[in-house]
Amino acid sequence: MFANRITHLFNIEKPIIQAGMVWASGWQLASAVSNAGGLGLIGSGSMYPDVLRQHIQQCKASTTKPFGVNIPLLYPNIQQHIDIIIEEKVPIVFTSAGNPNTWTSLLKQHGITVVHVVSSSKFAIKAQQAGCDAVVAEGFEAGGHNGREETTTLVLIPAVRAAVNIPVIAAGGIATGRQMLATMVLGAEAVQIGSRFVCSNEASSHIHFKEAVLAAQEGDTMLSMKKTVPVRLLKNNFYAAIKQAELNGASAEELNALLGRGRAKKGMFEGDMDEGELEIGQVSALINTIQPASEIVQEIWQEFLLAQQQPFYNV
Repeated sequence: MFANRITHLFNIEKPIIQAGMVWASGWQLASAVSNAGGLGLIGSGSMYPDVLRQHIQQCKASTTKPFGVNIPLLYPNIQQHIDIIIEEKVPIVFTSAGNPNTWTSLLKQHGITVVHVVSSSKFAIKAQQAGCDAVVAEGFEAGGHNGREETTTLVLIPAVRAAVNIPVIAAGGIATGRQMLATMVLGAEAVQIGSRFVCSNEASSHIHFKEAVLAAQEGDTMLSMKKTVPVRLLKNNFYAAIKQAELNGASAEELNALLGRGRAKKGMFEGDMDEGELEIGQVSALINTIQPASEIVQEIWQEFLLAQQQPFYNV
C-alpha cells in the first residue's frame, strides 16, 4: 500500500492526478480516473456555470471516490463557479492562472482542499502563504497556459521543494511511470498529467485532436503569446499566424484580437486542426495510443512500481 502526504490529503490510492484540461476533462474522464484510484479533475475553464454544475452532479453519480475541479482564475464566471463548487460540496479545488490569495481562504472556510498551480518558487511561496494545501509545480514542457519563466520540470521540482513545506505535485512533460519516478526522486509527492489523458477514450476532446496528438513529434509544440498569457500549442495554421504576428511586433491587444473568441473550442472540441487553438504538451511526442483512462492510470502506476526496483534502462 503506497502512502504519502498527497494520498492522505486527497484520500486516494495512487498519487496520479488527471489535469483539469479545457475541452477534455469532463465528468466522464474525471470519474474514470478517480475510480481507477487516482484523482480526477473536472476542467471548469471551458464550462458555463450551469454546465459545470451538471458535470459535478454527474461525477458524483459516477464515482464514490474523491474528485475535484480545476478553475483557471483568469476566466470569466469565476464567482459563479466558486458558488457552485461550494453549494455542491466539491471536496478539492485546483486553481491556476491567477492569484491564490483571491479565493483560497473562502474555499478553505467551506472545508475544501485547495491546490494552486505555479511555475516558479516565488509563486509557490505565495501559494503557501495564501493557505494552499499543496502546489502543482508545472514545468515549461506543459501544454496549455504556462509560465513566462520557461523553467523546465527537472529544474523546477527541486527548486520548489526547497522553497515550501507543503506537498509538491509535479507537472509538465510527464506521461510514464519512469517520468513519474524521476520527479518524485527530485521531491514531488505526486504527478499531474494532462496530455496523455487527452488521448483517453473518456476525454471530450475531438477525435481529430486526439489523432493530431498521436501524430506529434519532437518540436511540434511551441510556447506562444508571451505578451498576453503564455500558452503551449501544437503547430498549425493558427500557430503560424500567431508566430508571424509576434515577429512583426504585434501588441498584446493585436494578439488577443487574432485569438478572438472560441478559438480553443474550435480546435480541441470541434476538431478544426487548421484554425483552432491546439493546447498540448511536449510529451505528446511520446504518446501513441488512445486508451481507456483506467488503463492509462494502471500502466503509469505499474511502470512506476517496476522502475523503483529496476531504475535504469539496460544499455
